[in-house]
Order: sequence, then C-alpha cells, then structure tokens
Amino acid sequence: MACIELPKVKPGRDKPGVMPLDLEMDLKSNMEDSDWFLRKLCGRAADTGLDLNSYGLTAVDVKETASILPLLSDLEELDVSWNDFARGALHMLTQQMHPVNKLKVLRLSSCRLTTEDVQTLGGALEMTPELEELSLSWNSQVGGKLPRVLHTFQQGSKIRTLELVDCALTSQDGVFVGHLLPKLQSLQVFDLSNNRNIGSCLEVIAQGLRSASGLKELKLRSCGLSQKSIRLLDGVFASLDVLRILDLSCNKELGGGFEDVPAQLASLKHLEVLDLHQCSLTAGDVTSLTQIIPLLSNLEELDLSSNRDVGGSSENLLCRLRFLPALKSLLINSCALQSEAFAALADASVYLPALEILNLSWNKCVGGNLELLQQTLHLSRLLRVLRLSSCSLVTEDVVLLASVIQSGHLATLQKLDLSYNDGICDAGWAILCQNLCFLKELTELDISLRPSSSQDCGQWFSHLLCAVTQLPVITEIEMRRWVIPALQERELDCFTQDHQREIRFDHGGFQRAAL
Repeated sequence: MACIELPKVKPGRDKPGVMPLDLEMDLKSNMEDSDWFLRKLCGRAADTGLDLNSYGLTAVDVKETASILPLLSDLEELDVSWNDFARGALHMLTQQMHPVNKLKVLRLSSCRLTTEDVQTLGGALEMTPELEELSLSWNSQVGGKLPRVLHTFQQGSKIRTLELVDCALTSQDGVFVGHLLPKLQSLQVFDLSNNRNIGSCLEVIAQGLRSASGLKELKLRSCGLSQKSIRLLDGVFASLDVLRILDLSCNKELGGGFEDVPAQLASLKHLEVLDLHQCSLTAGDVTSLTQIIPLLSNLEELDLSSNRDVGGSSENLLCRLRFLPALKSLLINSCALQSEAFAALADASVYLPALEILNLSWNKCVGGNLELLQQTLHLSRLLRVLRLSSCSLVTEDVVLLASVIQSGHLATLQKLDLSYNDGICDAGWAILCQNLCFLKELTELDISLRPSSSQDCGQWFSHLLCAVTQLPVITEIEMRRWVIPALQERELDCFTQDHQREIRFDHGGFQRAAL
C-alpha cells in the first residue's frame, strides 16, 4: 500500500509541494489561500495512505486535513496517532469521513479523544464498511463508551485488527466485547492490554473467543487476570488453533492458575510467542509448564522474567528448552535463578541454534559461573542481544567473555549489557575493552555502575576509546557513575573533535556526545 509519509517537522517551514492541477483547482474553490500544510497533503493525494503519526498536529491542522478528505476518495489508510489534538478537534476529521468509504486502516492511538470525539467516531465508522484495522489505544475517554463506538460492527465485519490498549474499559465494555466477538469472524489481532477491569468479565469474553477461530494474536497484558482466568482461557485454547502470539504478562494475581488445568495450552501448535513475565508464577505453575512448553515446537519467543519463585524450581523446565529449536528470544531475567537452574539452562542452550536474544540479568548465580555458558557462546551464530546486568560478574567472567569475543564467535552481537557488575577489576575491564573491536556489529554497550556506586576509570578507558574507533555502527555507550580523570577527559575531547560519527557517551551523571 502506497503511503504519504510527511516529515516530522512543524508545518510551515518547508517549501510548498507540487500538486496536480485538478486538485489545485478543487482546493482553490474551497480555500483562497492554502498554506504549506494543506498543499503538502494534496501534493500526493493520489496515494492510498496518509501518515500523520507523531506529527504534532494542531486543531487548525486537523481542520485543514478534514477539508481535503472529500478529495481523497481512494484513501485506504489514515494514521493520526500520537497527536495531542487541541480542544477535541478530532471530531472535525471524523465528520468528514463519509467520502472515504474505501478506508481499510484507521489508527487513532493516543489522540486524547474527548467525549465529543468518541460520540462522532461511532457515526464515522458507519461510513467505512471496508475497515480492516482499528486502533483506539491510549484514549481513556473510550472507556464506558465502547458500545457507542463499535455498535456498527455487525455480522460479516471485515475487521482483522482491533487494538484497545489502555482505554480505561469498564466491565460493561468487556461484556459488550464478549458479545461482539462472534460477529468478527475475520479477527486476527485482538489487544485489550492495560485494562484492569477486563478480568472481572473474562467469562463473557472467553465465550466470545470460542468463535474467533482465525485469531493469531491475543494480548491481555495487565488486565486483572486471576487464577480463575487461566481456567476460563484454557477452555478456549482448543478453538484458537492458529494462534501465534499469547501475552498474559503483568497479571500478578494469575500465579497458581497453571497448576491444575492448562492442558489445552499444549494444543497451540502454531504458537510463536508466549509472554508470562511478571505473573507471580508459583512452583506448581512451573511444574505444569514443564509438561507443556516443550510441546510448543514452533515457539520463537519465551518470556518468564520477573517471576522470582521460578528460580528455585525451574531446572526441569529449563533443561527441556532443548526441545524448542526455533527459539529466538529467551528472557529469564529477575527470576532469582539458583545454581542448579542456571546449569540446566546452560546445558539446554547449546541446543538452541536460532537464539538471538538472551537476557539473564538480575540473576546473581551467573557471577563466577559464566563458564557454564561458554559452549553456548561459542556455538551462537545469530546472537544479537546479550544482557547480564546485575549478575555479580567477576573479573574471570569478563576475561572469559573477552576470549569468546576475540575468537569471533559473537560476531553478530549488537547489544551488550554488563551494567551493575561492580566486582570487576580494572584489569578485567581492560581485557574486555581491548577485544571489543572484534564486535563489528555492536551498536550499544552498557557498563554502568550501580546507582549507589562511583568509581574512577582506569587505563582501560583508553582501550575503550581505541576500540570505538574500530566499531563502525556503535551509537551508544552507557557508563554512568564512572568518573573520568582529567587525562582520559582530554582523550575523550580529542575523540569528540576527531571523529564525525554520532556516538552518545553517558557517564559521570552527565552525557557527552561525540559528533
């Protein structure tokens, strides 16, 4: 789909664009003097998409955009997300949508919709029978008024994507959604995240989901789900046999829900993403998931992070991750892993050839034991992100890491996070920095100290600057709370003057930019 993508600048600062003669004549019949903004919009009115996302629109801009909608009869995609409209000006836009009856995509996320906007939006949607994607996320005024907005969605609706993230939905809205779902036979992406009242009406929603057999993405992050919610959803999973993404994260009352009845979760044979982070998973949950997760053979992303009870009971689960050869992303940070669990993970990770992202941060047992991951780091051909923040790493750990880097086995690494590991001596940092030059694809490096710490840089800082000159795509180096002595400060100043690439140094409580 062709799309007009305007530069993210304040209207009125560029030269007028060229517009077709017929459109210019139509425009002049409506407005005697069209400003830059309006002429720019009309300049490519033949395209089927108009992207004004994060454009800083004012009420005047919205009014002018609305005035040309009758000229854009072939418009299929309209995105005005992340614009703080003044005094609820969006209703001026929706009131002019009747000629745009071919619209397939309408994105209105974070537009601060007012009550008036919401009232007119329902009428506008009546004029868009071809609509396939609607995003109203981050508009709190939608809450309590959802039936008024979506009442036009009837049996046979073409909606494929419906996003209602953080809309302050009420339990009555949730009930309405539950009854609406059977009418949305084309629905593929459904996101109700960050609506805390959804959990109280999940029984109705779950009943509606039984009819959504084509659903590929279901996101219920931070929806007030409970143990009972898992039982309700388990009865739905057998109907969602093409589901690719399941996000149940940030539901802290969910813990214990997997202990007894999640048998149907294993039926999601096409599942690629499973996000259970910050769900207060219990040891019983982990026992049940140990039987289920290894059966999800197409799983590419698994997030179990921020579940502290996982740490002492997950060795069997982590050991069986070897049966997930397609796994690309494994996030198990802040799980209080015990030594046995970390050893089991290290053994299994050798059998994960597709791994691209590994986050073990805030697991103290990694410190002094990084050698357990040595074979994995040697075999990882695709690893792009490695996060080992606050892992109590010692000098021997970074020396080992430097050896792996020098041998060329982490050539694809783009982001390396070693922050909050204050137990590494200057010699260790020096050896690491001397070998960073082998990470030719590295874009971000974080070696910050803990917030309560402050320490002078040693001679290793000179090695770091030398390495940076050989890293062609590095853009960001976080080294907060490291104090750079005067000599190294002059080296940094020289580096700033001599190199033309934009590299952001963040250290000592302030930022330095090398331009």
